[in-house]
Amino acid sequence: MRSIWNGAISFGLVSIPIKLVNATESHSISFRQIHVNDGGRVRYRKVCELDGEEVPTAEIGKGYEEADGSIVPITDEDLAQLPLATAKTIEIMSFVPAEEIDPLQMDAAYYLAANGATAAKPYTLLREALKRSRKVAIAKYALRGRERLGMLRVVDDVIAMHGLLWPDEIRAPEGVAPEADVTVRDAELDLADALMATLGEVEMASLHDDYREAVEALIVAKSGGAFEPTEAVVEPAGGQVIDLMAALEKSVRAAKASRGEADGGGEGDGGGDGEAKAEVTPIRRKARAGAGTGTGAAAPKAVGGKKSTAASAKKTAASAATKKKTTTTAAGGKSAAGKSTSRTAKTAAKSTAKTAAAKKTGTAAAAKKTATPRKRTSA
Repeated sequence: MRSIWNGAISFGLVSIPIKLVNATESHSISFRQIHVNDGGRVRYRKVCELDGEEVPTAEIGKGYEEADGSIVPITDEDLAQLPLATAKTIEIMSFVPAEEIDPLQMDAAYYLAANGATAAKPYTLLREALKRSRKVAIAKYALRGRERLGMLRVVDDVIAMHGLLWPDEIRAPEGVAPEADVTVRDAELDLADALMATLGEVEMASLHDDYREAVEALIVAKSGGAFEPTEAVVEPAGGQVIDLMAALEKSVRAAKASRGEADGGGEGDGGGDGEAKAEVTPIRRKARAGAGTGTGAAAPKAVGGKKSTAASAKKTAASAATKKKTTTTAAGGKSAAGKSTSRTAKTAAKSTAKTAAAKKTGTAAAAKKTATPRKRTSA
């Protein structure tokens, strides 16, 4: 790998010649600006504001613009004369536990390679000291015209350096946290813990940029003239009021399903819990009770017996009513005749009108004939 900076690590009185190599690289696809009408490339020209002429790169320098708009020229020679002790040196200042470094401070990452055979011994000494102490080194260094802060740590058998932002470059998170008072229940935390445990760890090497691959496929397809655009399906996100517990439970089930794990259920869904199964079993037995067992076969007989008893009771009640009617007719005269006529009319109403009228007339006549001799005998 090509080095971008040569210098030395200052470790007390020990000097370690090193080369600085980029530890990361960008795989982002860059686009050029073109003229839509004819496809011609659009370029930026560096033009001097005073004479309007294009300026070549060799004639371009640095300058600081003051508040009134005036420019103060600054040359590379001016910067080189500054008393910068870290111009070619990574100066280690202290060793601290890695957890004391705020990840917000981390910037670009570099590998530090030993520069020459004489650097191998002190390089290995510093590497092993960092390993055994389980600490990281905080250092200052200068790169691209400015002094920077760095953190040295061991990656495999190499010393790596992370550029750090200065503490005053980290903005305080004022007004970012939710202002409303929110209470989180233990049950919600338990589900969140379950979701975290289900998602588990991931193989970092297996992660890749799906969007970049899609863009590369798009470029290949369009260059071959066989491109057919497809509309991406984007699910709506945010702005919805949801049931947090239901969302957490669904997320846990989805995470288990994506990993091919069986969803054993929980207290709420009746799965995997012996007590929940015990509640379901009696319900199923009751549903099967009348299907084909001996007890179920006897049920129709019991129903039939009830119907026979009811019919017998109706016949007995009818006989008793007939006897009562006869007794009342013999003793009651006109009253008995009236009751008999009323009951006969109610019965005749269920038949046709003519039959009802005939029965009513016959019953009334019979009542008068029956009532007259009885009155004479009693007199």
